Amino acid sequence: MINLLDLDLDALSASCEALGEKRFRAIQLFRWIHQRGVAEFDAMSDLARTLREKLATRACISAPPVAAEQVSADGTTKWLFDVGGGDAVESVFIPEADRGTLCVSSQAGCAVGCRFCHTGHQGFSRNLTTGEIVGQLWFAEHQLRKRLALTDGQRAIDNVVMMGMGEPLQNYAALLPALRTMLDDHGYGLSRRRVTVSTSGVVPMIDRLRVDCPVALAVSLHAPDDGLRDQLVPINRKYPIDELLRACVRYLDAAPRDFITFEYCMLDGVNDAPAQARALVGLLHGRVPCKLNLIPFNPFPASGLRRSPRERVFAFADVLQQAGIVTTIRRTRGDDIAAACGQLAGEVRDRTRAIERLTRPTIRLHPLGVDASST
Repeated sequence: MINLLDLDLDALSASCEALGEKRFRAIQLFRWIHQRGVAEFDAMSDLARTLREKLATRACISAPPVAAEQVSADGTTKWLFDVGGGDAVESVFIPEADRGTLCVSSQAGCAVGCRFCHTGHQGFSRNLTTGEIVGQLWFAEHQLRKRLALTDGQRAIDNVVMMGMGEPLQNYAALLPALRTMLDDHGYGLSRRRVTVSTSGVVPMIDRLRVDCPVALAVSLHAPDDGLRDQLVPINRKYPIDELLRACVRYLDAAPRDFITFEYCMLDGVNDAPAQARALVGLLHGRVPCKLNLIPFNPFPASGLRRSPRERVFAFADVLQQAGIVTTIRRTRGDDIAAACGQLAGEVRDRTRAIERLTRPTIRLHPLGVDASST
């Protein structure tokens, strides 16, 4: 039985045609599912009875069940979705004055293994299906509409960031139809500027996304040089900074925004020195139109890392701003329920021996402002 949340509109149209139905029936069905949040075919009143009967025996609309929900003191909501096989993933809704943002997971765990990310310390189990990715948005949007008593036409979520558990571009086959469903006017109708894919730097897939479905792009940079980034973001050993930045420049040809967002997690004594801020300016200024988003590190057990002091974060930002680089300091949301950036973990049956791989020497700042490892 096919889960219709796995299908974008083109795939749903093909499925309807295989049942002897015209494309407009697929559009009707797509609207019932995504715009109205209906999961029962009998409730889809403008579909022909014969089609509803066919669908009832061949298809379903099934989002991952919610295993737990937590609400932060600041209104941030985190859901734990059971995706089977002992795995669970997390999604986070962040309410703001001008928008509602949903942070969506793409994998159960993550194989990249960034040093400062709780997900990476759990290892990797599997890729999520398109239906499991879209299902997080489907559930959250329609649950929040009811909870907030929104009227028809009011949207609870108008900003989606693929910044939850996993590296989205390592699950490209499932990600692409999910993005198309989010953007489709018959689905969630989100703007390309309001859908962001965050990547640790999978260069070939950045190029594919530019061609297939260019949305806003955020790149996890976290270091101004390859030596340190190799340690913090291990995928840098395969796709070093220079190659990554050239892919970012190419991406801008099709991007809905005229800049790339670079994420930079501020780690005490690791990547937060004034010399490293100046190195970052030398790396980016005049090369890649960008915005720097400085992220306070959100501690978790066994990370071996500390959050940069507030005054050092502001001094770092000042160096960047004085050089003309737009720089923001992210306000931590949901950290009291472990829903902040880098804290999402869910429950993962690791198939990659992540804990063993991540038991490495502590990363410390070299006296000259470049990285070095010490025991």
